[in-house]
Amino acid sequence: MKKITLIVLVIFAGIINSIQAQYVYDYKHTADVYYGAKDYYSAAQYYNKALGTFKIKPEQVLPYSVGEAAAPKGKFKDYQQVVARLAESYRLYNDFGNAETWYAQVVGFNNPAYPQARYWYGVCLRANGKYDQALQQFTEFKKNYTTSDEIATRVPLEIANCEFAVNESKKQPRFTIQKTSGNVNEGGANYAPVLLDQNTLMFTSSRPETPPLPTSGKAADKKNTNRKGTPYVNDLYTATGSNNTYDNSRKLNIPLSKGVDQGVSALSPDGNSLYLTRWNTKNGERHASVYISIKQNGAWAEPKVLGSNVNVEGYNSMQPFITADGKYLLFTSNRPGGMGKNDLWYCVMTGNTPGSARNMGTAINTKDEEQAPFYDQEKNLLVFSTDGRVGLGGLDFFSSEGDFGTWSVPVNMGMPLNSPKDDIYYTALDNSHPFAAGFISSDRESVCCLEVFGVNRVRKIASGLIIDCDTRKPLEGATVTLIDTVRRKNINKVTLGPSGRYTFEVDVQRYYKVVAEKENYFTKAFYFNTDTLNRVDSMDNPTVCIKHYEIEKPIVLNNIYYDFGKATLRPESKIVLDTVVGILNDNPKMTIEMSAHTDSVGSVKFNDKLSQDRAQSCVDYLISRGISPARLIAKGYGKSRPVAPNSLPNHKDNPEGRQLNRRTEFKVLRRQVQVPASNDDSGSTQSTQ
Repeated sequence: MKKITLIVLVIFAGIINSIQAQYVYDYKHTADVYYGAKDYYSAAQYYNKALGTFKIKPEQVLPYSVGEAAAPKGKFKDYQQVVARLAESYRLYNDFGNAETWYAQVVGFNNPAYPQARYWYGVCLRANGKYDQALQQFTEFKKNYTTSDEIATRVPLEIANCEFAVNESKKQPRFTIQKTSGNVNEGGANYAPVLLDQNTLMFTSSRPETPPLPTSGKAADKKNTNRKGTPYVNDLYTATGSNNTYDNSRKLNIPLSKGVDQGVSALSPDGNSLYLTRWNTKNGERHASVYISIKQNGAWAEPKVLGSNVNVEGYNSMQPFITADGKYLLFTSNRPGGMGKNDLWYCVMTGNTPGSARNMGTAINTKDEEQAPFYDQEKNLLVFSTDGRVGLGGLDFFSSEGDFGTWSVPVNMGMPLNSPKDDIYYTALDNSHPFAAGFISSDRESVCCLEVFGVNRVRKIASGLIIDCDTRKPLEGATVTLIDTVRRKNINKVTLGPSGRYTFEVDVQRYYKVVAEKENYFTKAFYFNTDTLNRVDSMDNPTVCIKHYEIEKPIVLNNIYYDFGKATLRPESKIVLDTVVGILNDNPKMTIEMSAHTDSVGSVKFNDKLSQDRAQSCVDYLISRGISPARLIAKGYGKSRPVAPNSLPNHKDNPEGRQLNRRTEFKVLRRQVQVPASNDDSGSTQSTQ
């Protein structure tokens, strides 16, 4: 009986072990199925369950090189595969925190079956803001990885990203970022905000209409990860509010067919045309196209797909933006003729009809992703997101100046506008001050999804005082212009009040030129940089005086000396003439006469020639300093125009008077001013005498 009982127990134990083994297999098999279907969230859940079935000793997880131990066999191979797949699943689901943990273990396996693990470990570290550690991993990976593929091409950019981020973290932020309050950021992804009016925010959301299930991915147009049957459907919503708090979220009333997502929109300047993205599934693949909906009797009509100038069969076109004058439609597309993945394109518009699409060129586009264009027409400034340039990692905001003919080299917009993750969809709160405040979308605080954040620029102030050189009083009515010397662009211009003070809002780490001018005053320019604003909020420039003049009225240049009886300038005279060089450089339309005078000693002929030669010496020096000869006239007056007696009333010599008469002067003959052209934009000039 005991033997039978023992046999029964053995058989029963075998059945139990068989069931457990089958159960173990099911966890991994189920995870593999989800992984193959690109449902990485579900795959991660089942790989985690499968890990709990392994009996692996902690020391087996360490690299094989520890203690020169041999590689474990058997189940450890399956364990490695599950850990690697779990790390991949978390990364592909954009859960970089968990992915970092498991990639660290995969790297520790030191298994040649996972040659890219160290690279992806670095990506996760970088996405989690651990730039120094990420830099170590990328550097090590580059040293040992010998395959020529896309990752090998990408790793130098990742190294540059980490180095850039470490340096960027030392700078004072130019913006403050805060997640938008209210109920905009609830459920699913919320992104691509657009202001309909002063108090209404339109945005795209994938919030569910039914109780939510675990989901993966971000916005449909960004990662294309919406699954069939998911309750997360992208659609347009509006919310009302102000000061970065918006509530009363509700769907925008635009018809939406089953199986279609829509969002990422742009409103025409008159508010009656809405350009939007729609995603359709065809043959199991999702495709994005740009549509237009027209407002009719206060309601939005069924959107119609734009023609082949924008949408190309079999390719994606999305993320439309219409310029403030309605002249250009910008969008993102992977259509043929681009530089790589998604590029920025534009069309010239005739009403609501787009012309042929034009690629924005290699100045903007790279072989990687360029997305979400925003164009500030007043400042001729393009803002877009890309992961193809040196930044903080993921999609970063870049800006470029241009007019659809030429574009400047894009500049990374820095922390905290950019983060280690994806930052995309900039929009301005006020078009008259586009970079004072606005909104962005970012997944910086989310595992899976984009959220809406409010942006405010940190105010930095530069100020100064302009006075009259003679009276030393504030120069009311003068104009002061702020110029960015690197971008060669006028930033602001003010007219001074009674205080004579100007105040400009400036950016940190910029080089500026200030030009002060007033009618019948010599224009004066000076330069400053805002490096000190990294530490403080304001700076006061030195007080600057500008000097009054009258046409044809001579101005004496003191301390101009020549060798006795000669026209040779002494070195100390050149220092004085350099001030005239500065005046002429600051007043490029001005023509002057340089004149020289003598005392009464000597004949008229001798003094006329000497004074002419001396005046010419001054002109020659000015020409040597880069002043155009056409702006200079040399005139010697000899002893014909004394300003003091050469002798005293008792007929004795007057040394002081002779000294005053031996003088060098200059006077403004004319200045040229810009006048409006009648039929074109070229402008013309006229002289005032």
